[in-house]
Amino acid sequence: MSAAAAEHPWDGPPESQLEAADRLMERLPGYRVEIIGGVIAVTPPADGAHARALRKLTRPFEDAGLDEGESEVLQAIGLWLPAGPGGYAIPDLSLVDADFEEHLIDHNCYDPAVFRLVLEVTSSNYQQDLRNKVTAYAEAKIPVYLIVDRKHSRLHVLTDPAGADYANHRIHAPGEQVVLPESIGAEVKLDVSAMLKAGEPRKAT
Repeated sequence: MSAAAAEHPWDGPPESQLEAADRLMERLPGYRVEIIGGVIAVTPPADGAHARALRKLTRPFEDAGLDEGESEVLQAIGLWLPAGPGGYAIPDLSLVDADFEEHLIDHNCYDPAVFRLVLEVTSSNYQQDLRNKVTAYAEAKIPVYLIVDRKHSRLHVLTDPAGADYANHRIHAPGEQVVLPESIGAEVKLDVSAMLKAGEPRKAT
């Protein structure tokens, strides 16, 4: 990811960050635009390995029955951030209450109260996921935040949001099995090696 400075027309009042974000989305189709901590962040289209990882990462949640009934597993839906005017994020993967569409706030973004878990697969600017989004998701009181850290080959599991951080932050290495809190709706076990392998680019043969 990379932060983009918002420009505004010379005539008329300065545009809001939401307006600047809308303009960037129009100029950069296919890019992800977010407002995190008062800064507009622009993410280029993900590589194929990132997309493959997300597809495979949905399976443990689907196998646990979390993509039907009382919850859904969705990619790239907007999460409204309560800290600051007009902030929002678009997590790679989210586990949300089934009635989330009844909790639309603005700009196709939904109330953070309907999010049970969010997951990010790191890209070029991995520090955005490991720092700025930790603060943003904790302030939004997202119960569980998972980070598939492709750069350092590890899985971060953050739980119990407390202010601008999470009270519990555990880092797991390949070979470990991680059981997520049952508060998300069911028991979900993650194989760290499999998650990281899914995000590795395949070498040409």
